Amino acid sequence: MTIEAGQPLGLGQPTTVRQAGARRPLGELGRAALGRAGRAALLATGRPPVPDALEPLVRVHRLHHPQADLGLLARAYRLAEASHRGQKRKSGEPYITHPLAVTMILAQLGAGTTTLVASLLHDTVEDTELTLDQVGAGFGPEVAYLVDGVTKLEKVDFGAAAEAETFRKMLVATGDDVRVMVIKLADRLHNMRTIRHMKPASRVRIAKVTRDVLIPLAERLGIQVLKAELEDIVFATLHPEEYARTRALMAGHEAEPDAVLEPFARQLAKQLAEAGVAAEVTVRPRHCVSLHRVLLKRSGGTGPDGRPSGPRPADFGRLLVVVEENADCYAVLGELHTCWTPLPGEFKDFVAAPKFNLYQSLHTAVALSGGAVVEVLVRTRRMHEVAETGVVALGDPSPAGTAQDTDELDRTDPARPGWLSRLLEWQQETPDPDAFWSALTADLAGDREITVVTESGETLQLRAGATCVDAAYLLGEETGHRCIGVRVNGRLSALSTVLEDGDQIAVLTETLPAGGGQPSGPAPEWLAHARTPAARLAIERWLADPPARLPAVRTGPAVTPPGQPGQPGQPARTGRPSGPGRPAAEKRATPVTVAGRPGAAVRLARCCTPVPPDAVAGYPIRGGAVAVHRTGCPAGERMRADGRDALEVHWQPQDAPADGHRATLRAEALNRPRLLADLTAAISAEGVGIVSAEVEPPQESRVRHTYTVELPEPGALPGLMRAMLRVSGVYDVSRPHAPEVG
Repeated sequence: MTIEAGQPLGLGQPTTVRQAGARRPLGELGRAALGRAGRAALLATGRPPVPDALEPLVRVHRLHHPQADLGLLARAYRLAEASHRGQKRKSGEPYITHPLAVTMILAQLGAGTTTLVASLLHDTVEDTELTLDQVGAGFGPEVAYLVDGVTKLEKVDFGAAAEAETFRKMLVATGDDVRVMVIKLADRLHNMRTIRHMKPASRVRIAKVTRDVLIPLAERLGIQVLKAELEDIVFATLHPEEYARTRALMAGHEAEPDAVLEPFARQLAKQLAEAGVAAEVTVRPRHCVSLHRVLLKRSGGTGPDGRPSGPRPADFGRLLVVVEENADCYAVLGELHTCWTPLPGEFKDFVAAPKFNLYQSLHTAVALSGGAVVEVLVRTRRMHEVAETGVVALGDPSPAGTAQDTDELDRTDPARPGWLSRLLEWQQETPDPDAFWSALTADLAGDREITVVTESGETLQLRAGATCVDAAYLLGEETGHRCIGVRVNGRLSALSTVLEDGDQIAVLTETLPAGGGQPSGPAPEWLAHARTPAARLAIERWLADPPARLPAVRTGPAVTPPGQPGQPGQPARTGRPSGPGRPAAEKRATPVTVAGRPGAAVRLARCCTPVPPDAVAGYPIRGGAVAVHRTGCPAGERMRADGRDALEVHWQPQDAPADGHRATLRAEALNRPRLLADLTAAISAEGVGIVSAEVEPPQESRVRHTYTVELPEPGALPGLMRAMLRVSGVYDVSRPHAPEVG
């Protein structure tokens, strides 16, 4: 649907096609008669008439706001006309035609009087001698705020960064009042309508900015009628040949009788009337870009030159069914799916689950007897208003501090706290204009958003294509830095998993030491998985300047500095010599004493690898030796069950076994490249030697690593376990009780 100057949209009042020659109901006045009656009524009340140039605008505005303050509009117009007097547009027209046209677009959308006043004045502060203080004094702080929000920053002050910083300023102002962006979108629409008067290079530049920033913003604000026209003009500017070809297809279809959509609309209307469902059924033609996308998407719909060809009659439009109540939407759906064959996978319920921009409709597609497939949209009258004009249909925001009679989301920006809040958060972290502009265009590149629910019930709004990394950072930067894995729909998944609409997610985070400390943080490869600017900026900040972590308590071998013997930066093996050459006096084979059996040979069980100060128990074995197990070890419990008496044993802190204190650790992790290398590096960095390592085959993205290590001293074990847990992907480190062998 195209917004044309002087022609009201009639939004929210879909009508069926009247038969040719139908009479106007008795008492219904024509538009000219209404205009004359309106002027007569104004004169009769004693109020000054509005300027002639405002009369078309007033007629449209009164359709949506019968009690509008026309005197305020007249004052704003007179001030704008006087301020812009003598200025010309590139087309040669008086400059005042531009704010008038922008205001007409807003009036057709149904914007309030305050918005229209600000629109009439939106270029005065930027292009005339009028100051913002004068606007505020004459029309109040609300109008002044809107005018300031859309006023461009001077290139003299900001140079090449002026455009990026202007958009940043507008977005920040939009965070407080969404009408700032609504005025900007209407301003851009009129400029695009007159883009032919620009130089070719300027046309391309403006069209690309409109495509990359303004059209996505119109989509997020739900202003569909404005978005559709902007898309068509951009398409014609950047791809004139394809635009001309698509327009020719549309003209050819319009010149022929509709053999599919209109007959089906009449058939559906008759079926709904027989079922007792009050509804208005109309054919809703596609605009140029929409038709072009349909032709490109269809399998086998391209010709030898690779261009779209062979459109079907049903491709040129969809059926729109408008009803009164929400329940009627599902009644219509029932009739559709009962009388015609629904196509699997084509049904979408945006009534129960509205889109992020508050769009609500039932979408379905049915196959007709002749094989044609027709798409059908079903919505209530109110849903239709919001679907067409988005935030404008919600009305002007209520003044701060006033009570609101309706749901808060119905009176403010529908996306907050959503895409706009997230955008406002990360823009503060990007002072560089180029980085901000790149991040803004990337964030707006997705043409849709998805909804993901956490296992705790929190709803997350993400752009389509977002991954688990983006979800983790959306929950908070700290949560993102501590993330070690995710569950998607109950199954462990990789952080690179692309989320789908409706997925359930749980972010697994590492546990920090009781005394505090920093998380292990993101790995560099996470940048390849981050799709949202907030996640990318947080990861880049960490990688550029990782926070200082609490120093680990290391009582083992020192790290060899660069230039010294051994590998630079690796633990120096300076402990006691081991093996056959080790002096007998250095061997300490009794790390524990056994009560009642002095001098008994002691063997530390390899199944549970006890280490001081573990609680342990001894059990007599063959040869008079004593096997020492950790309390609770299954092997030790079996020995007790077999009738062996548990012996009381005590650690000898000053002694160590001949081959050092050995411990077995099991790391549970999400499988990823370089996990083994990162874990072994973390162990070595703690001054701990690895005796053996075992990696089990991964199962459902999970993997288990088992390491037997030689500790420099028993006190190093807690620090080692914490270091392993900080490795990206590791979500649990434990000391297993392995079965006793031999």
